[in-house]
Amino acid sequence: MSMFVTGLFVLYGSIFGSFYNVVGLRVPEKKSIVSPGSACPKCGHRLKWHELIPVFSYFLLRGKCKSCGLKIPAVYPVIEAATGLLFGLSFYLFGFSGELIVSLIFVSLLIIITVSDIEYMIIPDRILLFFGAVLIPSRIFVPLNPWWDAIIGAAAGFMLLLLIAIVSRGGMGGGDIKLYAVIGLVLGVKLTLLSFFIATFIGTAAGLIAIYVKKKSRKEPIPFGPSIAAGALIAYFWGEQLVNAYLNMFF
Repeated sequence: MSMFVTGLFVLYGSIFGSFYNVVGLRVPEKKSIVSPGSACPKCGHRLKWHELIPVFSYFLLRGKCKSCGLKIPAVYPVIEAATGLLFGLSFYLFGFSGELIVSLIFVSLLIIITVSDIEYMIIPDRILLFFGAVLIPSRIFVPLNPWWDAIIGAAAGFMLLLLIAIVSRGGMGGGDIKLYAVIGLVLGVKLTLLSFFIATFIGTAAGLIAIYVKKKSRKEPIPFGPSIAAGALIAYFWGEQLVNAYLNMFF
């Protein structure tokens, strides 16, 4: 029964992931996330229901618009699949609990900002304000231990990224700074610091790979939001185990 429900969360998560693609692409351009319906940006072909099935439609259409042949970015099915897997993981780890609600909201935020940052290198304030307003009461009803760790974590996340932005003279975007305040609210101080360490490692590795395959020059900016999202999710789901493994290894 538990695996069946987990599978349902994966299914529903992939559906939400399809919607989060729309949110991440439209909100930065101040467009409605409800209408018009999804369509090909080149020929205007309005997508039918069978062209909107998360993940599967991408392969059924062979990654191209059925009408004009325009290539569909692979990031779309990746986001749908990732959201589904993360929703399923959330239920698998937390079951029907208050923390499950926090987890689903947190995953949703990080998925949307990943889409937005990849496409526009922007983390919209509207997204952060909305999810911040939802996560604050969520953390009140499902508190960390101790409860004030969420407050200190939010302050630590904000101040850490702000300090880096000042020292690097703009090397860190304002969206990243505000995003880390929200991340700190969910994770608390210890896991927020861990998430930033992981995000920095992932971001550095991604940058080096991009340069190696000649997709980016050394001076060309690379979106840090996806690395932040990955680091935050790893810290959220497995941070305590990672910290304990590190302490057992060296102490």
